Amino acid sequence: MVSESASLTQIPVPLSVGGLVDYIKALLEEDRQLRQVWVVGEVSSANNHSKGLFFNLTDLAGNATISCVAWRSQFPKISALPKVGEQVTVLGTVKVYPQRSSYQITVWQVLPTGDGLKALRLRQLKQRLEAEGLFDPQEKRPLPALPHAIAVVSSPQAAAWGDIQRSLRQHHPGLQVIFSPAIVQGESAPDSIVAALERVTQDGRAEVVILARGGGASEDLDCFDDERVVRAVADCPIPVVTGIGHQRDESLADLAADLCAHTPTAAALAAVPALADLEADHHQRREQVQALVQDALAQAQTDLEGMGQRLQRLRLDQRLDQQQERLRQLQHRLTYAVQGELRRAADRCQALRAHLMTLDPDTVVRRGYALVKDEAGQLVTQADALTPGQRLQVQLAQGEVTVQVIASTDTGEDVPRSGDSG
Repeated sequence: MVSESASLTQIPVPLSVGGLVDYIKALLEEDRQLRQVWVVGEVSSANNHSKGLFFNLTDLAGNATISCVAWRSQFPKISALPKVGEQVTVLGTVKVYPQRSSYQITVWQVLPTGDGLKALRLRQLKQRLEAEGLFDPQEKRPLPALPHAIAVVSSPQAAAWGDIQRSLRQHHPGLQVIFSPAIVQGESAPDSIVAALERVTQDGRAEVVILARGGGASEDLDCFDDERVVRAVADCPIPVVTGIGHQRDESLADLAADLCAHTPTAAALAAVPALADLEADHHQRREQVQALVQDALAQAQTDLEGMGQRLQRLRLDQRLDQQQERLRQLQHRLTYAVQGELRRAADRCQALRAHLMTLDPDTVVRRGYALVKDEAGQLVTQADALTPGQRLQVQLAQGEVTVQVIASTDTGEDVPRSGDSG
């Protein structure tokens, strides 16, 4: 049986954190294979700093990432600086940084080997969605001028959600904000974002949706290039404002959104107008209306004074006498015209009466003529129409006589309409 004192002597001496990191550093940096190593990968993110270019290389299979740095002093010797989405081969040394207990490749040379698989797939997806019209500027919907409620889709632990809350409290206090939590990084992020947008749609209160996430490495923002998320943004019945990453980042979700504000704070400021700006606009419009009313009143006062001066220059009694005189003249002219028309009408009536008198048969008979009628009461105007023995009625100026035809003679001329018959 081992004694307690003997067992204690066999326990290894614990290392400090610094000692452990130094041990790891010595293992990596003294390895001959890692002092000069060629690595092939796809540039998933890049940050051009004043000290150099910091970028990440991702394995072509997408399951591993390593940090790299190319110091600015090395730029002249590098064939081509890496760009996001490119597939490159780098030559460098593995270095360990004890402060962060991390390692990265210090790059000496970069050789481009073409577009990376990730970049190629992203470009193909972008072209396909663009052909479907998901990025068409004509399909972008305007944001409501003064929304009463907005929804925010983001991670509850993300700094973006806190930035949006602070911005809205300062920018538009009292606004109703509906939070729909989502995972915004990792493999489960696309489905989570789509579900969060669907919850906002089903809720029905929001008039604008903000889809937001803070900055990070490019691979951290991959979920916003996922086709499911892009289609959910494009199909959302509520206008969508994206605030994803930094100013330099642009995802496919940004292209599908109705407005891309790039950062969460900018998205919050773009979604609703500032109350201070609305108040300033209100005061400005009120001052404009007051100025217009004052101008109108001043013009009306000027017109009133001008009319008063004109009335003072023109005597109303004289003007009234002139109008009355003109009225009397018009009345006299009207009376004269009516009397003349009456005289002319009376003359026409007299002429017509005289003409009618000449056509009256009784008038003709009174001058000594007679009207001869047969037994049927028809006027007789031709002698050859009579037969001997026929009885006729002769109308004289006074009375009538009945006669009988003894004989008739046809003169061949028009027989007068009246005359003696025996």
